[in-house]
Amino acid sequence: MSALQRPALIADIGGTNARFALTDLAAPRPDMHQVRTLPCCEYGSLQHAAEAYLADVGQKPAQAAIAVACPVDGDAIRLTNRAWAFSRSELQGMLGFERFDVINDFGAVAWSVPALSPDDVVCLHGDPALPQRGPVSVLGPGTGLGVAMLVGDAARGWQVVETEGGHVSFAPIGEEEHKIQRWMNQRFGRTSNERLLCGVGLSHIDAALRDPGTGPSPLGDSATVLREPAAIVEAALEGHDLNARRTLARFCAVLGSVVGDTALIHGAKSVMIAGGIVPRFIPFLQSSAFRERFLAKGRFAAYLEKVSLHVITHPQPGLLGAACALRQSETPA
Repeated sequence: MSALQRPALIADIGGTNARFALTDLAAPRPDMHQVRTLPCCEYGSLQHAAEAYLADVGQKPAQAAIAVACPVDGDAIRLTNRAWAFSRSELQGMLGFERFDVINDFGAVAWSVPALSPDDVVCLHGDPALPQRGPVSVLGPGTGLGVAMLVGDAARGWQVVETEGGHVSFAPIGEEEHKIQRWMNQRFGRTSNERLLCGVGLSHIDAALRDPGTGPSPLGDSATVLREPAAIVEAALEGHDLNARRTLARFCAVLGSVVGDTALIHGAKSVMIAGGIVPRFIPFLQSSAFRERFLAKGRFAAYLEKVSLHVITHPQPGLLGAACALRQSETPA
C-alpha cells in the first residue's frame, strides 16, 4: 500500500464487532485501507480495541470518525448492545486526535449511500438506479436494528438524520405474531421491533414458535433454549427444518411491515436495507411475504408501490459512511 497523504482513522463499532480502517482525506473519493474486524468480546473497551488496531497498522492519524451503535448526544457515550462506555473528550485525549467525530452507526450507513456503486446493492423492487434525492430510509438488522434517514439530493448535497427508530413498539399481525409478542413480553416486559429484527431476535422468534405455549419454561428446557441465528438461517435455507423456515419466514414478514412503516414515517422515495443479516438470504426474502407486508398499509399501498427497495451488499458500509461523514464535516484548509 502506498503512503497515505492525510490518513484518518475510521471505525464502525457494533455490539459484536469493532471494524477499523484508514482513509486518505487527500484522495479524490472516500476510500478505505488496512480494514480490520476485531471481536468486541476480546477487548475491555473501545480505547483498547482502537489502540490495538493502530499499533497493528503502525499509524498515528490526527483525525478520526467513529460510528457507534447507540445515541451520540453529549460527551458520555454508552453502547446499547455492548458493555462499552466512554467520554468523547477523554478518548480523544488518550488516542491523541486533533479532531474526533462520533456518529451513530446507522447514520454512518446512511452517509455511505451516495458513495455506493450499482455493484454494491441488490434491487428488490422499483427503479434499480441508486437514489438521487431523498428522503431515503436506511435501516437494517444486525446486532440491533438500526434506522436513519438521508435527506437532500445529489446535486445540492446530502444530510443524515440519525434516529433510534429500531426501538419503537412491535405491532403484531395475526395469531403467530401475537404468540411471539406474548412470549417476548413475559421475558422482557415489552417487545420492540429490535427485539425481533436482529440476530438474537431470530433466536427469540425460533424459541417462541417452538414453545408449547404453557408459559415461561424453566431455564434449560429444550423448548426455549436459544439456537444460534446463523444456524437457524442455514437450516432454513437448507430446507428440512420446518421451524427454522417458519422462523425466517416470520422474520421476513415482520421486516416487511417495519420497512413499510418506516417509509411512510419518513415519506421515503426509496429504502436501503443494510446490516449483516439480510444479505445472507436475499432470494429467500424475495420469495417471502416481505413485499406483501411492506405494501399492506391500506389506503397507502399505492403510495408504497412507487418506493424503490434495495439491499446494501457492500461489505463495509459503516466504514465507508464514516469516511464520507469525515469529509462532509471537514473545514477546508
